[in-house]
Amino acid sequence: MGKISNSPDMTLKEFFDRDRFAAMIGAELIEIRQGYARARMLVTSEHLNGAGQCQGGAIFTLADLAYAAAVNSHLTLTVAISTNITYVSNVSEGYIYAEATEVVNHRRVPFTEVRVTAEDGRLLAIFTSTGYRKQDVHIDADEPGPACQ
Repeated sequence: MGKISNSPDMTLKEFFDRDRFAAMIGAELIEIRQGYARARMLVTSEHLNGAGQCQGGAIFTLADLAYAAAVNSHLTLTVAISTNITYVSNVSEGYIYAEATEVVNHRRVPFTEVRVTAEDGRLLAIFTSTGYRKQDVHIDADEPGPACQ
């Protein structure tokens, strides 16, 4: 049975804080619990595309981080095998939030929905993903526990 982590004292949030790409764009987890995660990102001028709106890839990365935390909250390594994102609105500044809810907690193939919203609650995108749980690879971290703000 494989393990991912060098420290048995690592929390799940600390595990995901090692996601260098998400950190580089300013995406951060603010809550993780079983089958659920919430992340946020402050949209700055560096996130804007040629039209002056938040670049779709930045929104996707934020949603993907929340997705990964939610499905991996069971401490069995789960990777995405299929994702879809639909953008319904845009934003050019302020915090945006990604709220991931595991809709189906299947032992091998979970399904998760992530809703990305602006500070004012306006829906920006819906991200869905089917994952694959690697039953023989576990994340060596403490349970997610209460909110990790």
